[in-house]
Amino acid sequence: MILCANPRHQYMANKNEIGRAVNRVFEQGRYIMGQEMEAFESEFSAYVGVKHGIGVASGTDALHLALIAGGVEPGDEVITVSHTAVATIAAIEQAGAIPVMVDIEPDFYTINPDMIAAQITQRTKTIIPVHIYGQPADLTSVLEIARNYGLCVIEDCAQAHGAMFKGNRVGSFGDLACFSFYPTKNLGAIGDGGMVVTNNSDLARRISLLREYGWAERGISHFPGYNSRLDEVQAAILRVKLRYLDQDNAARVRRAAMYQAGLSSEDMILPCSRRDTDHVYHLFVIRTSQRDRLKQHLEERGIAALIHYPVPVHLQPAYQERLKSSASLSETERAASEVLSLPMYPELDRTDVQAVIDAVRSFA
Repeated sequence: MILCANPRHQYMANKNEIGRAVNRVFEQGRYIMGQEMEAFESEFSAYVGVKHGIGVASGTDALHLALIAGGVEPGDEVITVSHTAVATIAAIEQAGAIPVMVDIEPDFYTINPDMIAAQITQRTKTIIPVHIYGQPADLTSVLEIARNYGLCVIEDCAQAHGAMFKGNRVGSFGDLACFSFYPTKNLGAIGDGGMVVTNNSDLARRISLLREYGWAERGISHFPGYNSRLDEVQAAILRVKLRYLDQDNAARVRRAAMYQAGLSSEDMILPCSRRDTDHVYHLFVIRTSQRDRLKQHLEERGIAALIHYPVPVHLQPAYQERLKSSASLSETERAASEVLSLPMYPELDRTDVQAVIDAVRSFA
């Protein structure tokens, strides 16, 4: 079976270094909020190109704490997309805010800036652009709208570690930015983990307190907080993997190029990159009206293609009566019925890429 993602392969590629890093943690004897986490926070924030990184327990927690630190209160509105992992919406609701959905750009699957202004009200506090599949959103337009209306921007970078927008890495543009280190991500832990990054020292300090009960000194809560800490083992693993992130992203781009060349003559829509961006292909997502039949065709040939995402959040049972949008989400709903993610990870053998291409081309 050719899997859509295979984090075990990345572990095996770095097994010896990861083993030494984990053993170092075990021998040091401090397993929470120690020097590995502090070193990773410094190294990852420097990689992104910002001053501060605050390690937390997951990407969802990163968004949740960023929203609170950014001033979102119960009843406030947060503008984002429905074509995203449900974590984006769950974090908004955890903060007590109201998710407001706008449609996506059909070429890039990211938030359509032309749709944002019409959804802004006196209760709007924040915009969350999602850099989905490894493709940066149109940050120039989003940031201009945010400045004009006095809104906070929180980048959701969960699928875009290392992606570039006009020469700078995503995560360095918004007031705050959030990353997930779920095992299948471009930079994945062997477990859960997340980080908030920012250039704002006040926001960084607030998040660092929020993640551990509001403690400025141990045992003294200065305001209500949470328990959301990136543990030392995951931080040590991520420090190893961070050294190879650019190399791994380049491997993803090479495999994407093979797909592009091999499938260019097929009757389907292939991924495209926004001008002046570097797509890092967290996923290689094709689009066809015959998606379900093609998926079954691939499964019969031992290829595990997946759908990201089959049901937009605003149509899911838990949310369809609670989310707000007065605009059409037609592009979102159309994409959900047509997108299909082909196998994509840095260690994916080129013969397997070719096997996927051959299987797709044999579909009739």
